[in-house]
Amino acid sequence: MKAVAVFPATKEVKLVERQAPRISSPTEVKLRMLEVGVCGTDKEICQFDYGTPPAGSEYLVIGHESLAEVVETGAEVLRVRTGDLVVTSVRRPCSHANCTACRMGRQDFCFTGDYTERGIKEQHGYMTEFVVDDEKYMNVVPASLREIGVLVEPLTIAEKALTQVWQVQQRLPWACPPLENLQMETPAGESATGARQSQTDANPGRCHSAVVLGAGPVGLLGAMALVAAGFSTHVYSREAEGSEKAKIVHSFGANYVSAETQTVAQLAEEVGGIDLVYEAVGASALAFEMIKVLGTNGVFVFTGVPGRKAPTPVDTDFLMRNLVLRNQVVFGTVNAGRDAFEAAIRDLAIFAKRFPRAVESLITARVPIEEHRDLLLGRAGGIKNVIKLG
Repeated sequence: MKAVAVFPATKEVKLVERQAPRISSPTEVKLRMLEVGVCGTDKEICQFDYGTPPAGSEYLVIGHESLAEVVETGAEVLRVRTGDLVVTSVRRPCSHANCTACRMGRQDFCFTGDYTERGIKEQHGYMTEFVVDDEKYMNVVPASLREIGVLVEPLTIAEKALTQVWQVQQRLPWACPPLENLQMETPAGESATGARQSQTDANPGRCHSAVVLGAGPVGLLGAMALVAAGFSTHVYSREAEGSEKAKIVHSFGANYVSAETQTVAQLAEEVGGIDLVYEAVGASALAFEMIKVLGTNGVFVFTGVPGRKAPTPVDTDFLMRNLVLRNQVVFGTVNAGRDAFEAAIRDLAIFAKRFPRAVESLITARVPIEEHRDLLLGRAGGIKNVIKLG
């Protein structure tokens, strides 16, 4: 079978032929890979910034954003069946008995750092025709999401972040007041009952504002999740106001602010009190400028990993003063557990119903595996490019 692999020792990226895997355990499942998304991590691995082959292998099969079909199951498999569409998680637990997180199935919070990751660290990935893995790492995707299911894994980044935001903010009275207690102004021509029904407790963020930094796939999916949760959402990115990304942002109900025309300070003035910042651009200078305008009791979430560049000057006294006096929280998040995958599948279905054209437009191109070099080593544009295998 075909696979895209990197050879760190010789600095090569090429298509290889591998033996198709076979089920060797009663809880294993054989998958026919349908699509694999290409992201910045894949490109950085192909530039040999990181990426570690499995022990005894000279190469690493890349790819971690997957959508696959179950073609065979082991005798004890219960969670999936032949024909199911599944998205498989990325990280696998370390072997240390004292790592509580890994022993509890939360290897996304591994304490030791000795975890492995499919397509990234010491385990082959999904950019190949067939994969065998244990059923416990698989998440069933409804057939109705076949055309956008490959977006589940990048959406888990936002889902895990939002779960932590809600947990962190239990430290204060942050939940929106019950709707029946609100003195709502009724727009002309709309009944009070209709106004109330337009805001329900299914929108827990309805009284909060959020800013998303970056309009790449992770940023746009995060913005969709915030809009779906009711947040007043602003996306701040470098593209011009009339760009395709700006149009997508407007189409799903968020506001777009271009860095070409507005500074961070002007953005903050437009938004007012910023309750949440979801960083999805990996630019530290912008991120630390944004932290300066985070609102009282606000939360700042880092998801990007900056490249190795010259140090960025930061006014640490100002930031520390704000963190203390404004009761702010800053945290980073990476990878995801089953809860985030389940939330991503649920929300992707919501996106498909509420703003189908917007979510479908995130996938720019689907290309056969033979054309992988353009996506991995070239300057392919767009938002999310996908390797099509099935």
